[in-house]
Amino acid sequence: MQEYDFIIVGAGSAGCALAGRLSEDPSLRVLLLEAGPSDRSPWIHLPIGYGKTMWDKTYNWCFETDPDPNMNGRRIYWPRGKTLGGSSSINGLIYIRGQREDYDHWRALGNTGWGYNEILPYFIRSERNQRGAIPLHGGDGPLCVSDVGAEHELIEAFIAGAGQNGVPRTSDFNGAQQEGAGYYQLTTWKGWRCSSAKAYLKPALGRANLTVHTQAQATGVVMEGRRAIGVRYLHNGVAREARCRGEVLLAAGAIQSPQLLQLSGIGPADLLNQHGIKVVHHSPNVGENLQDHLQLRLIFECTKPITTNDQLRSWYGQMKLGLQWLLFRSGPLAVGINQGGCFMRALPESPTPDIQFHVATLSADMAGGKVHPFSGFTFSVCQLRPESRGQIRIRSTDPLQPPSMQPNYLATELDRRTALAGMQAARAIAAAPAMQPYVKREVKPGPLVQSEDDLMEFARNNGATIFHPSGTCAMGPREDDVLDARLRVRGVSGLRVVDCSAMPTLVSGNTNAPAIMMAEKAVDMIREDLALR
Repeated sequence: MQEYDFIIVGAGSAGCALAGRLSEDPSLRVLLLEAGPSDRSPWIHLPIGYGKTMWDKTYNWCFETDPDPNMNGRRIYWPRGKTLGGSSSINGLIYIRGQREDYDHWRALGNTGWGYNEILPYFIRSERNQRGAIPLHGGDGPLCVSDVGAEHELIEAFIAGAGQNGVPRTSDFNGAQQEGAGYYQLTTWKGWRCSSAKAYLKPALGRANLTVHTQAQATGVVMEGRRAIGVRYLHNGVAREARCRGEVLLAAGAIQSPQLLQLSGIGPADLLNQHGIKVVHHSPNVGENLQDHLQLRLIFECTKPITTNDQLRSWYGQMKLGLQWLLFRSGPLAVGINQGGCFMRALPESPTPDIQFHVATLSADMAGGKVHPFSGFTFSVCQLRPESRGQIRIRSTDPLQPPSMQPNYLATELDRRTALAGMQAARAIAAAPAMQPYVKREVKPGPLVQSEDDLMEFARNNGATIFHPSGTCAMGPREDDVLDARLRVRGVSGLRVVDCSAMPTLVSGNTNAPAIMMAEKAVDMIREDLALR
């Protein structure tokens, strides 16, 4: 049986960063386990391939939630990455860090070392921004970040329409303040996706001290008393076990990290007893505190044939898109789906932006779906800091059975008020003078949906995840918090969780960059702890 210093479970945004950084020390032996295959598909690396991998069970877990009573009993489709790079290989590529106040709030909750000034150096260290090493940005990190490039007529109209509703234009959502409307920066480089695997893992694959197993699904943490000493996993269907001298690092994400803890006897005692699992440590909040960004998508028909729908509808348009990418590494194939957006305050009492827009120059019935036969564009709006809390709980002792996922969307008055205000803000921007020349009609929710009750019913019947589940192994200072501020699992030793499940509260924006930042910081904490041994 092979023995390692560190075993990392999950080769996603955080897991690849952990493997790349820890294996920089040749004295450490590192094993990285990934349940999915290698990231060989060209659709992973082509930014617009997001539309293909969104439904591909080879590279995507294709989870579904439990029926959510707040969403009229609907099951919500939850795509999650299942390949090297994890969700960073199938996501919408948007590079957002969140607000200063998000991280200062983490620190105020008792998580020492997680204030904005303390985590900013890790964002900078991870980043290779096309704009270079400018204030608040990094120029030589592994994660490539690029501008969209060419302006688009529709995005320009949106930015102007937002300005006519009091939202200023911005050139950097990750600058001194987040509020504003503009173009997103993307985790791309010269027309290619830059996943965490490409950024951190690919440069490390030649190292003799790093072992990577794909098609290797972890089934549980091996415990010796209250110490983690290894991982059980299925490698190409064959049961195996790996041991470690140092630590097991769970980076399986907000769904599967709590599932693995529960399967390993760390979780709510009543749940574990219900399934006949020996309780190693009663940790009542494993799987609790689930948060996600609920997206509400307003679809419009455009007056002009300038949308990606139009380009994809004909062979000529598709050929033109292909040539644009082949010759110049530009155009829709190089930038994915959402080119622009804004962060704004929908509720008058909000001190900082409370909603985010993703603006796509295409339209479809669902994210990644077949585009409509008309010229269309989409305003997707989400609440940034939901109050609603859900849970992740195992259904059985079978590690191959997905856990119960209950997001509990729109469970609080604040969340419902913000959803309504977000849809009203989207309509206000669409009605602005700058946008009116482009709006032929509102397709969804449509002109018949006007009252607050009807808008809320639209939200319940059409709302979907924007792919940011978090918080299910939250760090905090209390004994019943799952992790301490160094991301160590309370009640046991040799075990940490390093992914979005460790977030005590959801950040105000997309979660890929924050997950990588957390891994960068975790590596420094691990190195500090090694030095003390």
